[in-house]
Formats: sequence, structure tokens, C-alpha cells
Amino acid sequence: MYAIVEIAGKQFKVVQDQKIFVNRLQSEEGSEVSFDTVMLKDNDGNVTVGKPYIEGANVKATVIKHLKGKKVLVFRKIRRKGFQTLNGHRDYLTQIKIDSIN
Repeated sequence: MYAIVEIAGKQFKVVQDQKIFVNRLQSEEGSEVSFDTVMLKDNDGNVTVGKPYIEGANVKATVIKHLKGKKVLVFRKIRRKGFQTLNGHRDYLTQIKIDSIN
């Protein structure tokens, strides 16, 4: 059984007991969150597709921890002009564990 859920503006394919990294959520560590924006649900071959979301379906998850992602380097260069810049950033992430798909 799996579902496709929209979490913080991005779509994720989730399975029960799976751990995933999503954009930073405003929940405390150890708290339980629920997502009702389920777009697709597959229950052993019985597929349900929402328009755009499935009514009454939700995914419950537990927030494990908040962290920062790996550093991403952004390098720009204009050839033959001597121009180059190097910038970087680290995304703020939240690790969650999927508890149930209803």
C-alpha cells in the first residue's frame, strides 16, 4: 500500500514505516502531523485517484528531527571576462516517519 501526498508544496510517494526528508515543518520534534492532501492511493492493486485530492483520505506521520541538508554550491562564470562567483546554501529539512495511510 502506498500513497502520493503533497507535503509543503512537493509531492512524495510514501509507504508505511518509511522515513523521508521534507521541507521544514512548523511542528515540534516528536509530535504527530496529519496530511489530508492525498492525490493517489494504491491498496494492493485497487487504485484511487483524486480530483485533485481524495476526500476522507489522510496520512499520519511523526516528526523525528529538524536538520539542515547538504551544502549546495552555485558557481557562475562569464568566460573571457574574468567574472566568477561562488555562492552556497543549505536547506532546512524535517525528517518524518510515516505511521499510517488511511
